[in-house]
Amino acid sequence: MTTAVFSQQRKSGRLLRNIGFVVLPFIILLWSLADPTLGRELATWGPYLASGFMMNVIISLCAMTLGTAVGALFGILQLAPYKMMRYPVVVYVQIFRNAPHLVLIFATTYIFPFEIVVAGNYLPFPDWLKAVIGLAIPASAYVAEITRGAILSIPTTQWEAAKGLGFSRSEALRWIILPQCLRRSLPPWMNVLASITMGTSLASLVGVHELLHAATDASTSVRRLDFTIIAYIVVMAAFFTLCYPIARLTRRLERRFNAA
Repeated sequence: MTTAVFSQQRKSGRLLRNIGFVVLPFIILLWSLADPTLGRELATWGPYLASGFMMNVIISLCAMTLGTAVGALFGILQLAPYKMMRYPVVVYVQIFRNAPHLVLIFATTYIFPFEIVVAGNYLPFPDWLKAVIGLAIPASAYVAEITRGAILSIPTTQWEAAKGLGFSRSEALRWIILPQCLRRSLPPWMNVLASITMGTSLASLVGVHELLHAATDASTSVRRLDFTIIAYIVVMAAFFTLCYPIARLTRRLERRFNAA
C-alpha cells in the first residue's frame, strides 16, 4: 500500500514538473513566436517583471527570518511552567495562526506610519517592509506551533538523561532537545516558507511593487488581451519555479527522516 502511494506521488510530481517547467514555458515561447509583436512586448517588460519578482523573494525571506526567530521563541514559551508566560503566547498563536494573511497585511499597512522619527530625522517606512511584518506575524504563529510540537515529540527520557548528567532545564533544551527538534521541524517549516512565498503576491494590493503588481502595470500599459494572458502565465510560472522545488525538497526530507 505504501509503495502504491509513493508511486502515485511520483507520478503526480512528474506531471506537475512537466506542467511547470515544460508546458508553461512552451506556451509562452510558442505564443511569442506566433506573434512577434507580443514577443517584443514581453521582452521589453521582462526586466520590469523580474524586478517585481525579486521583491517577492526579498519579502518572503525577510518574513520567514523574522517569523522563525519570533516563532521559535514563542514555541518554547508555550511550554513554560509559568501561566503568566504561557497564556499570552498561546492566545497570540491561536489568533494569528487563523487570521487571513490579507487582513494582516492591510492592518500593518494602516497601523504603521509612513515614516518614523529617529534622532530628529524622518526615515521612510516603506510598504514592502509593512508587508514583511504582516506576513511574519502568521509565519511566527505557524513556527511556534511547529516548535512546540517538535519539542513535545522528543521522548521524556531525553530530559531525564540530561538531568542525570547535571544539565539544567535550559541547558538541556539548548544543547540536547533543540538540535533534535531542528531536524523534525524542517519539513513543516519549508511548507510554511512555500505558503508565505505565495502569499507575497497579496502585497500588490497595498501598492508594493512585486511581480503581480508589475504584471498589472504592464497589462495596463500595453492594453492587449493576449499580452495580459501571457503576463499572468509568466507570473504563475515564476511562482511555480520558486515554490515547486521547496515542495519537492520537503517531501524528500520527510521520506529521509521517516526512514531514519
